[in-house]
Parts: sequence; C-alpha cells; structure tokens
Amino acid sequence: MLDVLIVGGGASGYYCAIQTALVNPHLSIAILERGKSVLSKVKISGGGRCNVTHAEFNPKELTKNYPRGEKELLGPFHSYMTGDVMQFFEERGVALKIEDDGRMFPATDSSQTIIDCFEAEVARLGIQVLKNSAVRHLKQIDSGEWQVQTMNKAYQAKKMVIATGSNPKMWQLIGQLGHTIVAPVPSLFTFNIKDERIKNLQGVATNAQVSVRETTSPTIEIKALKSKKKNDSLLEEEGPVLIAHWGLTGPAVLRLSAWGARQLHVLDYRFTLVVNWLPEYSTGSLLQFLMHCKELEPKKTILKSKVLPLPKRLWNSLVHAAGILPAETWADVNKLKLESLSEQITACNFKVAGKSTFKDEFVTAGGVDLKEVNFKTMQSKMVDNLYFVGEVLNVDAITGGFNFQHAWTSAYLAAQSIGKSF
Repeated sequence: MLDVLIVGGGASGYYCAIQTALVNPHLSIAILERGKSVLSKVKISGGGRCNVTHAEFNPKELTKNYPRGEKELLGPFHSYMTGDVMQFFEERGVALKIEDDGRMFPATDSSQTIIDCFEAEVARLGIQVLKNSAVRHLKQIDSGEWQVQTMNKAYQAKKMVIATGSNPKMWQLIGQLGHTIVAPVPSLFTFNIKDERIKNLQGVATNAQVSVRETTSPTIEIKALKSKKKNDSLLEEEGPVLIAHWGLTGPAVLRLSAWGARQLHVLDYRFTLVVNWLPEYSTGSLLQFLMHCKELEPKKTILKSKVLPLPKRLWNSLVHAAGILPAETWADVNKLKLESLSEQITACNFKVAGKSTFKDEFVTAGGVDLKEVNFKTMQSKMVDNLYFVGEVLNVDAITGGFNFQHAWTSAYLAAQSIGKSF
C-alpha cells in the first residue's frame, strides 16, 4: 500500500512527487510512467534547452498568457509562481538565466541539467519511479483508497495524482470516474501556406500583425473569437513572424493559434490570414507615405529604395506582387500600383491550408473540465483523494515557458494538500 501514487513521469508528476516528499518525508510515494523513459517533454522543450518558466512576476499579468485557465490560475499564482520556481532550482545548484524575451533557461543551456536535478531529488527522497507501467484500470474502493492496474502489476494507494498530460487513454479512464473531459484540439501550431510571395523567403523574419478576418467557407461562422486585444471582430496578434518553407511561424502566429485553437479547429485549419507587415501603418496612411516618396525621390528605382523598414527580400517580393517592374522609378509608377503596394504591405491576404506542429512541442487545448477541480488544492470536486496537475487539465499557454509554470504551480499546490493531509 502506497501513500501517494502519481501517474505520469513528466514535469508535473516529478515536481509533485518531490514537493510532496519535502512536505512529508515519511510518505511512501511512487511515480508510474507508461514508457521506458521519463521527463521526455522536458528533454525536448526549448530546443533541448528547457524553457523552465518566464520572467513575469505579477500573477495577474502571468495569467494573461493562458488562453484556457486564465481565471482559474490567478489564485494559484498568488500562492506559488516564478520566483518560487527559481528558488527551488537555485537551492539545488541549478542556476537559471533570463533571456531578452523573458524566457528562462538553465545557465547550462541544457535540459539535461533539469532532468539530472529531478532524478537526484527523487533518489535522495526515496521516491520510486516505475517505468513501463501504463495504467489499464482505475478503481476507488469503499475506503476511499485506489486500486490501479497497470499492464504488468497492481498497486494500491491512499491518494492518487493524475499527471499524464495529453493522454487520450487516461482521459477516457478519468471520464469513467465521472469527470467531464473537454475534447482536445491542437494548440501552438504554425500555418501551412503556399504562396508565390513567400515561396523563396525562408528565414526572413520581421515584426508583423496577423489576423483572421474571414473564412474560406461561407457556411462556417466564427463566433466569439478571443484574442489578448479583446477585439470581438477578429482574432489578432502582433509580434515576430518568421517565413518558413511550409508557410508562416514565429511568436505572433503561435499566439494566434493558441488563442484561436478551437475556432481554427472548427474551420479545419482553412481560413484567410491577413498580415500587416508594418503594423504602425494602415493601408491609407502607407499610401500617403508612398505618394510622398514619389514626390521626394522621383528618379530612384522603387525596387532598390530603402524607404520602409522591411527585410530586403520581403520588400522585393511585395513590390513584384504589386505589379511594379524592376526598373520602374517613383516618377513612373502610377497611383493604382502604389495602392496595390500599400495593400500588399498592410493587408496581405494568405490562404491557410492546414497546420504544422511547432517543433516537437505538441500542446493541446482540452482535458479535465476546470469547473470540476478545486484550484486551491488541485483536488477533484467529484472524487475524493484524486488530484490533477499539469496539462491533463483544460489549461494551456502560449509559448515561452508558461506551460511549465502551470505544471510547477499545480504540482506544488497538490503536494501541499496531500502532504499535510496525512
């Protein structure tokens, strides 16, 4: 008989086990991992560097990075957040560094540093790690204790924590216990676009505004699109955009995909994306500026002009798309072509036809319904002695270390409740 059984050998599962043992060292604790390796998502996160958290120290501001879970996480972040995570690692000899964009990594730039820290703590605290132990059945007996059948062995435990992330089989078992599972859909993905304007521009990056303003199907209506800008008429983000060989990616695109995860799923990832390559301009104001350039620089070739802060290859492509010839000067060009150029720059329409996973970091929107969980303790409101931590819940975040921060916070709160209940 175990005191605490944690299902899932990922970030939240390990952190919950460690924190529980720190609260109550006398407990017998075990982690069940379905695979032959643990902490696999930690290993690949941040390009193998592990984006531990984000340098945002205001709980209210931190919650704004969660398309699902924003309201529910405010209380938990007041209890445990970024500074506490930094302290945990630094007390164990793991120095963290903050990069210019706020992302935090181990100073070694290696995710193995985080994994080694967790493995050392688990060994020091006497926590069992049981690999190749996929759960087949869960059952709570009359005493409130749990019986868990894995593919090769049965276990009993007084408390159970589910930390299995986006695992459909576990969601099914949780549903059988009476919980509601919000159907999962992908979040944090890039847009597949085939368009001559970006065909040979791989690697070009610039700050831009991206928005969804219409669908490709008149039978589908987008309702209640939500973005950080709280604009009811469109889904919109601004930030770095990177042109890739398959289409568009970068922070602005990833944020758009996260906030619009469910709406874009309804559209089957086929919609019109509008890109403003110079967000400080509208189509009208840019046209006025270009007309001014026509007056000031009549003899200069448009293609070779440096009148706007755009990457050269992108500028060349948009000038060509506007129908402006390579040798055409500002004096030669007519207003119609300048109008076209203004639209290409500030309202560039692309047909999105599908999505691609962002690197190897697959994130889903969906999971255990948040209304059925006590966010002070992470305990189920429906089943005694059952706790949920990490991405098994219907919580997800934009890229930047925020999904890990939710994992650490939820795991800590569950550990505090569990450790003090014995």
